[in-house]
Amino acid sequence: MTRSSKIFASALLSLSLLHVAQARESNPNNVIIFVADGLRGAMVDAQNAPTMHALRNEGVAFPNSHSIFPTVTTANASAIATGHYLGDTGDFQNTLYTGFAATYANGESSVTPFVEENNVLGDLDKHFDGDYLDEITLLASARAHGFSTAAIGKLGPTLIMDHTARSGEQTILIDDKSGLVNEKTGTAEGIPLNQEIQRALQAAGLGQTPPAADKPNVAQQQYLVDVTSRVVLPTFKQRGKPFVMVFWARDPDVTQHNQLDSRYGVAPGINGSTSLAAIRNTDDGLQQLRAALKAQGLDRNTNIFVTSDHGFSTISKQSETSHAAKCGYDDTPGSHLPSGFLALDLANALDLPLFDPDAYGAAIDTQAGCDIPGNSAKPADKFKAKHGKHGNGLIGRSADHPDMIVTAGGGSDLIYLTSAAGKLLVPIIVNSLLAQDYVGGVFVDDGLGSFPGTIPLNAINLIGSARTPRPSIVVSFRSFSTGCAEPLRCGAEVADGGLQQGQGQHGSFSRSDTFNFMAAVGPDFKRNFVDVAPTSNADIAPTLATILGIPLEAKGKLVGRIISEALPGGKNVTATTTTCLYPPANLGHGAQQNEPPLFKLQPALTSQTVGTTNYFDAAGLSGRVLGLNTSGAVSCDPAANSSKENVRK
Repeated sequence: MTRSSKIFASALLSLSLLHVAQARESNPNNVIIFVADGLRGAMVDAQNAPTMHALRNEGVAFPNSHSIFPTVTTANASAIATGHYLGDTGDFQNTLYTGFAATYANGESSVTPFVEENNVLGDLDKHFDGDYLDEITLLASARAHGFSTAAIGKLGPTLIMDHTARSGEQTILIDDKSGLVNEKTGTAEGIPLNQEIQRALQAAGLGQTPPAADKPNVAQQQYLVDVTSRVVLPTFKQRGKPFVMVFWARDPDVTQHNQLDSRYGVAPGINGSTSLAAIRNTDDGLQQLRAALKAQGLDRNTNIFVTSDHGFSTISKQSETSHAAKCGYDDTPGSHLPSGFLALDLANALDLPLFDPDAYGAAIDTQAGCDIPGNSAKPADKFKAKHGKHGNGLIGRSADHPDMIVTAGGGSDLIYLTSAAGKLLVPIIVNSLLAQDYVGGVFVDDGLGSFPGTIPLNAINLIGSARTPRPSIVVSFRSFSTGCAEPLRCGAEVADGGLQQGQGQHGSFSRSDTFNFMAAVGPDFKRNFVDVAPTSNADIAPTLATILGIPLEAKGKLVGRIISEALPGGKNVTATTTTCLYPPANLGHGAQQNEPPLFKLQPALTSQTVGTTNYFDAAGLSGRVLGLNTSGAVSCDPAANSSKENVRK
C-alpha cells in the first residue's frame, strides 16, 4: 500500500468512527468495565472460568492482549482509566517516590507511599495541582456528559477511575474501605456515599461496610456484587439515563498473593487449589452481574469489557550473588532474599548508608547478621539483620537528602536518583545491578546516557508528560517457567517485598505478567470475533469513549488506540513484530585481557506495533525473561541504522 493510499484509508476509518460516535451520542448504550485483578490470560478456559470463556466466544476475544509495564495494579488502573501509558500518567508503580510526605488514613506518612489508599491518592492530587494523573479519565468525561457513573471494588484502583470526584455526590465510589473510619485518627478511609445510595443500601438490607478480604475472597466480593446488582444497577435504571461503570474484583489477585498451597516451593505455587478457587470466584461474580443486567432489562443495551490489570507469577527468592541473601532475618527463611533486597544490595555495593523512608528515616545496618568474611555477627547471633518496613530505601549520607531512593514493587523496583552525586554513580549502579543473578532487565532514563546491558526508558513508553517524579532506573527481576506444558501458566519470578517463595506476585517484564485477559461483548462489539491484533489496557478508554460518543482529550502523546477492528464494520488491522537488541554488557574476562569475555548479557525488547501504537511483550536480558525470544532479532543500537530495514511482519 502506498503512503497516499494509507492516508486515504486512515481518513476513511476516522470518518467511519466519527459517524459511529455521532450515532452513539444521540442514543448511547451503557458500558461496564469488569476488571478481574491478577487474572492470567492463559488461565481462562471452560473449566477455570466458564463465564469469561463463554463471553469471549459470544463477543470479541483478544488473545494477543497486554498489561502495561510495570505490570502492577495502580499503573494499569491509570492506563485503563485514561488510555495513556505511564510516561504520561506518572503512576509508575504501586509504590512511588512522590517528592513529599504523603499521609495515610492512620496518620503515618512517607515519601515512598503505597498508593492503593484513598488518603494517599487525595494527597497526590492536592500536591499535583488537583490531578496527579493530569489526564481526564473515561468516567470523568462520561460524568461531565450526563452519564450516570460508578466505580466499585478494590481499594485504590476504584478511586483512580474518577479520583477527582471524592464527594460521593457525582460518581458512586464504593470500595473495601467504604464506611470505615480509622480508629487511631478518626479519618474516613472510604469515599462518602450519597443519601440516595445510603437509602438504597438500607432498603436492600446491605450494610455500608464490606467484609474483610479472605482467601479466596468470597464474602467481600459477594457483598460488592450484591451492592452492584441490588443497589447500583436499579438506581441507574430508575434514573433513566445511560451509565458507565467499573467493577474491580479483588480476586484472584489477593488470593494468589497470599495463598499457602506450596509454602517455600515454586510448584504448584499460584496454580494450587486456592488460587483456582479464586479465579472461579471472580468468574461467578461476573455471571451474577450479567444475570442482574438481564433481570433489570439492561442486558441488550449494555456493553461489557472484561480485562485484567496484569498477569501473575509464583515468587522465587533464590540468589547466589545477593549480599542480602547471606544475612539472617526474623521474617525470612535462611538463604532466601529478604524484603528490600535491592536497596540492601545497592547500599552495600556503593558503600553508602541506608535508611527506611517508611520509618521516618531510621538507619538500616546492611552488615548486621550477615555471614560474610570478617563479620563477627553471624546470622545465628542475636543481632539479626534488618530491612525496610516495606522494602523501600533511602541511600546516601543523609536520610533527609539521599542520593537515591529505591521503591520496592514486587517483580520490578524503581530507582530515583535525587542528587547530582547520585547521577554520577549511574555506571557503578548499572554494573552492580548486572552482576546480580536476580536481575532480569535494567531500563535507564535516556537523559543519563546509554549503558551496555540496558534498555532506554523511552523505548518502553516511560518518558512522557508525567507530573510525578520519573524513576531514573527501572529494574525488572528474573523470570522463568517452573516446567509445565504451557509456560505462561506456570511462570515464576524473583520478587521484592514481604511475601515469601511459593506465594504470588507480578510486576516483571515477563510475558506471564504482561499477558492479561481481555474480552468484550455487547451491542457495540462484533459477535463471535477473534481479534488477533495486539491490544492493551491503554486501548480500553479510547475505544469505549468512541462507543459512547464522548471526547477523551489528551495532554500527553503516549496514548492507546481505538480497537476499531472489534467494532461492527471495523476492518482488520496489520501489526508488525520486532525484537530489538541493545548493546550487550560483557562481564568478566579470561586469563588475558584480550581473551573473549566469560559471558555477555544481551538486552532485548519484543514489541508489536499497530500504526503508531506500541505493545510490549517482554523485555530484559536474554535467558532471564520468560517469553523473551531473540530469534530473528535486529539491532536497535541508536548508533546503528539497520533496525527499520529488518522489521519482520
